[in-house]
Amino acid sequence: MVIINYVLMCIIFGTTFLAIKIGVDSGLPPFLSGGIRFFIAGFLLFLIMAVKEKNIMRLLGRKELFLSGVGLTFGTFATLYWAEQYVTSGIAAVLSATGPMLIIVIQSIILRHKVRRTSIVGCMIGVIGVLFLILPSFSLEVNSYWIIGCFAIILGEVFYASGTIYTKSVSKNFEGIHPVALNAVQMMYGGILLFILGLFTEEISAQTIIQPASLLSLFYLIVIGSMVGHSLFYWLVVKTDPVFPSTWLYISPFIAVVVGVLFYDEFFSWLTGVGAVTICIGMILINYETLKERVIAQRSKYIKV
Repeated sequence: MVIINYVLMCIIFGTTFLAIKIGVDSGLPPFLSGGIRFFIAGFLLFLIMAVKEKNIMRLLGRKELFLSGVGLTFGTFATLYWAEQYVTSGIAAVLSATGPMLIIVIQSIILRHKVRRTSIVGCMIGVIGVLFLILPSFSLEVNSYWIIGCFAIILGEVFYASGTIYTKSVSKNFEGIHPVALNAVQMMYGGILLFILGLFTEEISAQTIIQPASLLSLFYLIVIGSMVGHSLFYWLVVKTDPVFPSTWLYISPFIAVVVGVLFYDEFFSWLTGVGAVTICIGMILINYETLKERVIAQRSKYIKV
């Protein structure tokens, strides 16, 4: 069951990038659609968790979860949704996989944490991979919005990395609360901020929202992407450990590239492929020691049993 759910989670996370692309291409305002997605998904998950855990109502209004929502949802997805107007879903997925690399950068440069040598090498390889991804734009035609979109996604991953570090540091304030409930509240906060940004910066048309492609995109992202995908992730965290489910970052970008090329006729070149592989190798190196420690711990656990 673990393997089946893991594969399903990777497929879901890998296809959400194309679902976003289909939505914005159909005319959905990026910020508004992102706000609708995350608020509704977070609200529904919160209602489900409220039935199981009566004490989670106190989570509403907590400053820590608001700040987590700014980093993990608002900053990360405001840039991603905007960028997917100009960047293919496959490249968006690969660039989004740089999140762990930026966590290492922030921890080492800003927080002055000691960083393993393999993580430093992984970061360098990841940067090279990003350069490989951006090179095709210069070999074909210089598209300023394409390049800005790529860097916008990386900026979003800075928000993600900062939000992840902050959330981890304040997690002790919420001991005994299920992670799904915490995630639901931060998604609601991030969704509200995205919605407000959309109201002030985008032209809203009901006719655009009710188009079949727009509705299908929203439904898939709300129900399958946010509710099912994240529930599978947290189920895997409980059943295995925090590291194993996170390895979706190494698999889903390839799924996103393949799905985009096969079903949406997205551009693909050998440089794009090299960049995707290089970035994923860098991400594996960054997390190599952690993965190694987890494998040893699991092996020792089974030996004792």
